[in-house]
Amino acid sequence: MKELVTYIAKSLVDHPDEVEVTEIVGEKAIIIELKVAPDDMGKVIGKQGKIAKSMRTLTKAAAAKEGKRVVVEILR
Repeated sequence: MKELVTYIAKSLVDHPDEVEVTEIVGEKAIIIELKVAPDDMGKVIGKQGKIAKSMRTLTKAAAAKEGKRVVVEILR
């Protein structure tokens, strides 16, 4: 999951070296925290949150194969 979110985020932003992705694995859930440069926040969220929603949908589909639940949080 972490690699997927990292790849998507780095593809979208102007400062890919400032992308930080942290994965916290629990028994049944995975929490992925995404941090980007303040200038790139809008690019990761998208208009009306469409890009963020798409990123969450992709990770949920990938996690479903493993029988886990995933939560993607975009942090400031």
